[in-house]
Amino acid sequence: MASSLSNSAVAFTGATASDLLRSSKSCGVSGISLRTLGKARFSVKTRDLSVVAKARKVKKHEYPWPADPDPNVKGGVLTHLSHFKPHKEKPKPVTLDFEKPLVALEKKIIDVRKMANETGLDFSDQIASLESKYQQALKDLYTHLTPIQRVNIARHPNRPTFLDHIFGITEKFVELHGDRAGYDDPAIVTGIGTIDGRRYMFMGHQKGRNTKENIMRNFGMPTPHGYRKALRMMYYADHHGFPIVTFIDTPGAYADLKSEELGQGEAIAHNLRTMFGLKVPIVSIVIGEGGSGGALAIGCANKLLMLENAVFYVASPEACAAILWKTAKAAPKAAEKLKITGPELCKLQIADGIIPEPLGGAHADPSWTSQQIKKAINETMDELKKMDTEALLKHRMLKFRKIGGFQEGVPVDPIRKVNMKKKEEPIARKTPVLELEDEVEKLKEQISKAKESSSKPTELALNEMIEKLKKEIDLEYSEAVEAIGLKDRLLNLREECAKANSQDHLMHPVLMDKIEKLHDEFNKGLPTAPNYANLKYKLGMLKEFSEAKCALEKKSKGEELKLDIDKKIKEVMDRPEIKEKMQALKAEVQKSGASTAADLDEGTRESISKMKKEIQLELANVLKSMDLDVEIVTAKKLIDDGLKGKVESLREETNKKIENLMNSSDLKNTIQLLKLEVAKAGKTPDVASKKKIEALEQQIRQKLATAMNSSEIKSKHEELLAEIALESNGSLKNDDLKEGTPKNDESRVEINLGANRSFT
Repeated sequence: MASSLSNSAVAFTGATASDLLRSSKSCGVSGISLRTLGKARFSVKTRDLSVVAKARKVKKHEYPWPADPDPNVKGGVLTHLSHFKPHKEKPKPVTLDFEKPLVALEKKIIDVRKMANETGLDFSDQIASLESKYQQALKDLYTHLTPIQRVNIARHPNRPTFLDHIFGITEKFVELHGDRAGYDDPAIVTGIGTIDGRRYMFMGHQKGRNTKENIMRNFGMPTPHGYRKALRMMYYADHHGFPIVTFIDTPGAYADLKSEELGQGEAIAHNLRTMFGLKVPIVSIVIGEGGSGGALAIGCANKLLMLENAVFYVASPEACAAILWKTAKAAPKAAEKLKITGPELCKLQIADGIIPEPLGGAHADPSWTSQQIKKAINETMDELKKMDTEALLKHRMLKFRKIGGFQEGVPVDPIRKVNMKKKEEPIARKTPVLELEDEVEKLKEQISKAKESSSKPTELALNEMIEKLKKEIDLEYSEAVEAIGLKDRLLNLREECAKANSQDHLMHPVLMDKIEKLHDEFNKGLPTAPNYANLKYKLGMLKEFSEAKCALEKKSKGEELKLDIDKKIKEVMDRPEIKEKMQALKAEVQKSGASTAADLDEGTRESISKMKKEIQLELANVLKSMDLDVEIVTAKKLIDDGLKGKVESLREETNKKIENLMNSSDLKNTIQLLKLEVAKAGKTPDVASKKKIEALEQQIRQKLATAMNSSEIKSKHEELLAEIALESNGSLKNDDLKEGTPKNDESRVEINLGANRSFT
């Protein structure tokens, strides 16, 4: 084969010795500049084959160079080394389901501000009040998050990613690419950076900030190439002595067919084994969700830290719920049982610390969150750098060896059992005000719908709400006592009362005075408590729902009683003897041919009157058998509106007098003693306790009777009774004169059911 240059005008002038090919074995070309050769057109000819090739310029990758220098590096010369660029526009806000009550409040604030701008009026007080309410609601919501709510926050689309935090905490950062096996997985990012002058090797899972980026980053799910890239950087860091900081934020390793073919399990296992042998400090930080082996492949560290709303799990709550309960809807229950949040993992000694987040989650203030991460890294590295290599490796090994260090079925040593910590009672937590308001409004709607449709409302829901409000009020009172500064005094007073009760002595007057003073101080200081508005609202709701419950109970009892009475009356009227008498009486009236009551003769009238009396007596006997007080009323109207007013005023005066008597020191002490005796006696009082209680009750009755008899109320009461009697007699006489017939026709049976109820 012969090789030759064809049709090439090559200029050798200006070529240096280093630019020339000295060997005559390189395709038969000698003394040609490499630079010139790159531009030349050459061909290789044989008898049967001719190959022609032309070297051309390849278009370079156009990196998005920033207009302004990179703030992290002077001159911005390193920015092009990462494809990750800060967004020019703010991401669109995303509201989670449990945050929706806050959105309504935020909308109110925006509307009021808009109104202020349009009208020019001063709404600063209203805006300040709404903002204060919003901040309180936000605090209540984010300090009582459930596990599934933390999972949702960890998956929030706007949550800061690994590179967001890296550019927030490092002065310099250079991204390093490739696994040296032909691929660069974008789901895992690695690079060298500095924090406060210290050099670290950073690696972490990278999610996207929008759909396009998520597709490019494979939603933060690495392939085997990503783990091999991380492994290469671990070896690099170990060789050069760089401490390693890993950021975990992945749902799990990518589980497709291609990844399994390329050895996904082997790549993860290789990383696990290698990390336990690295001689440099390793710190892992869970910034979002850490799923299964995909997270653990870069998580075998000396210290595992978690952001406040991050989660770390073997299986996602949805997957766990689908396996155990055959439905993903049970995810909240699964999240609670899995113990996947930071506080729970710290108790189990899997996580070593929690990095705080701002209210609203890390996405509410990414810069502040990044600074907290930076602070945690510095503190942890200061602690780990004090260890030598052997101690560092042992520390890492023991961290994982102690996880799950318990045996089932082994009896506990009796001495240890005595000293074991008692099971902690679940901490009662307040319901956020906005959530409670929503529940109250829903219940009110149910009650109003039940009234309109005359259907029985859900009594169970009403009872549950009353019980819930009682617990909430107890918590609010406890908080108010602590805020006012009376907590210690209250505890001391409780101890004194407990001692007095245990000795079966009556309460000492000095102790009663202390209680009264504390009560007065609390009432005076209560309006100054920060939670006074919430307490007042809850007390109002409790009163309203308690009244609604009483009304419903009265209504239901009244309806039941009315049905029973109607049934008994029907039974009486359906008796054969009464039916026969009624038919005979009707026949007699028809026979007489009278068209009105006035046309009836004396005998017929007497028969009708006699029949009515018999029926009334029968009805009275039947109703008395139902334990009802029955009175036959023959007056059409006993008292007019004027007398009603007098009765009401006398009632109010009587109630006021009784209230004043109850508040008097003498009677008040007796009532307190009675309460104390009842509390001591409990549900099954003995004979001595019963006698004491009866004696105290008798004393209270006598004192009330004496006070009432000596007052003007008794004389007023007697005068009013006389007036009512005169009015009743007068009305009966007038009616008899007008009609000319006895008013037995208008008689009725009145059933008294106590002070507040009656049926006619």
